[in-house]
Amino acid sequence: MNSTEDKIIVREYFNATGFERWRRIYGDGEVNQVQLDIRYGHQQTVDTVLGWLKADGPLQDLTICDAGCGVGSLSIPLAQAGARVFGSDISAKMIQEAQARAGQDLPNLSLEVQDLEHLGGTYHTVVCLDVLIHYPDPQVQGMISHLSSLATDRLVLSFAPKNLFYTALKKIGEFFPGPSKATRAYLHAEGRVRQILTGLGWTVGRTDLTTTRFYFSRILEATRTDG
Repeated sequence: MNSTEDKIIVREYFNATGFERWRRIYGDGEVNQVQLDIRYGHQQTVDTVLGWLKADGPLQDLTICDAGCGVGSLSIPLAQAGARVFGSDISAKMIQEAQARAGQDLPNLSLEVQDLEHLGGTYHTVVCLDVLIHYPDPQVQGMISHLSSLATDRLVLSFAPKNLFYTALKKIGEFFPGPSKATRAYLHAEGRVRQILTGLGWTVGRTDLTTTRFYFSRILEATRTDG
């Protein structure tokens, strides 16, 4: 399957059954134990990144691109803190849900249906959480390079780390909840991601690893080497 076919599958999934599943996971309603575990894990990742950004000083008027924003779990609190946020997602349903959750009182939040490859603009900070899992290894360097071209000062990525344990766990079908695995899940070696970032002129600083029973996410924050 080529990357175009993967993209179509991801878009269709997150506009249909996938949207309903992940909207519940990212919400506060009743879910099963696996989905609850993933909800907690994802929120930990969001809280970690939000904490990093707030720790560096006021977010007022800071330009931030939340690439693959989903239902706005990060975009909305960033905008509430005063940042000027552009959130994008490949799924129109996800963007509609994010708009509903944001309400009408966040003029500094812009949400748009857009895939990562066609994102444009320039931002102080670009964040891309839990999206690289949809990109096979041959496409990851190009994707990170594109995100890098949008950021002037900081790039924050999270991805499912590739090692023997997580690879084995994925193979036995425990990596995602639900009986239907409609999208492929790609793991990425941390060393490879670091190598790509270094080659693009970034220095990796703060890192974190979120681990629950069913959710695993390595977070890397990179800043410009010359800055």
